[in-house]
Amino acid sequence: MNQKAYPPLPWYVVCSPFATHLKGDAVRIEKVGLMTPGDMGQAVAMQIKAKGFTVCTALNQRSERSRALAREAGLTDVGMVARLVAECDVVLSVMNPGAALDFAREAAKALRASGRHTLIVDCNAIAPDTVHEIAGLIEKAGGRFLDSGIIGPPPRGGAKTNLYVSGPGAADLEQLAGPQLAVHVVSERIADASALKMCYGALNKGTQALWLEVLIAAQRLSVAGMLEEQLRQSRAGLYDWALNQFPMMPPKAYRWVPEMLEISKTLGASGITPKVFQGAADIYRFVAGTALGKETPESRDRARSGADVVRQLAEERSRPQRARKAGRPG
Repeated sequence: MNQKAYPPLPWYVVCSPFATHLKGDAVRIEKVGLMTPGDMGQAVAMQIKAKGFTVCTALNQRSERSRALAREAGLTDVGMVARLVAECDVVLSVMNPGAALDFAREAAKALRASGRHTLIVDCNAIAPDTVHEIAGLIEKAGGRFLDSGIIGPPPRGGAKTNLYVSGPGAADLEQLAGPQLAVHVVSERIADASALKMCYGALNKGTQALWLEVLIAAQRLSVAGMLEEQLRQSRAGLYDWALNQFPMMPPKAYRWVPEMLEISKTLGASGITPKVFQGAADIYRFVAGTALGKETPESRDRARSGADVVRQLAEERSRPQRARKAGRPG
């Protein structure tokens, strides 16, 4: 059987404290850093902490919400990213994908300053090309890099999620696995995990964007009732699926804008039109700017149904047009 040929490992991996995986031994991880403790990050951190690891974060210049979530999870605040990189064995980047590159630059600066070979794992919804750019920053600074993609809901309560990982020595992250956090090694190639995440996100969040756009349009065209009747006859399962997603979506829409743009970048690089997901980014950009979009996952009204979300967003969508007709700025 033909096997894939992977490029040789760079010197800073071979010579680093993490090089034991080359001998077939897993690198021992004791202290884990996580940026940032948002909805997903906090839940992942709690699962890792439950395994007995020390989990740290860096809360300088972070929001009060991030501080509260970190306190609730019992995370150790080391203050600055420089200390997080210098003191932890591995640092997981779990954040708004639009901030992933800036964090990588900050982590690279910290690596150069500390002289450490800390393992940096990007777990964000970013395109393979963006992953390679981040990998270059980390590796040139002397760090080790792995690529990861999170697929599933925040692992709290009874929910489970999947952490897909790729790159040299990706199996080292299997130490973080638990009952609600499954770790899957995709390959030894950087960016394979993100490619998987991009394709899954395109089908999942892209489909939600399409359903939302059409259902809002039906409300504004005054045919929502008739469309629902037809959908109940022919696409009831899909219709119910979409409505079930909408209540949780608006507080996350601001993060889904850059994710849609990264998916667009991914498809464009693979020779497919990037325009569909540029449009999906527009939909989530609109949602993020509404009153629903300004809520947080903790503060949203949990009694609000998917149909309620569609009606409220349809009403929000019509306000700028009414304002223009009245001669007022939108």
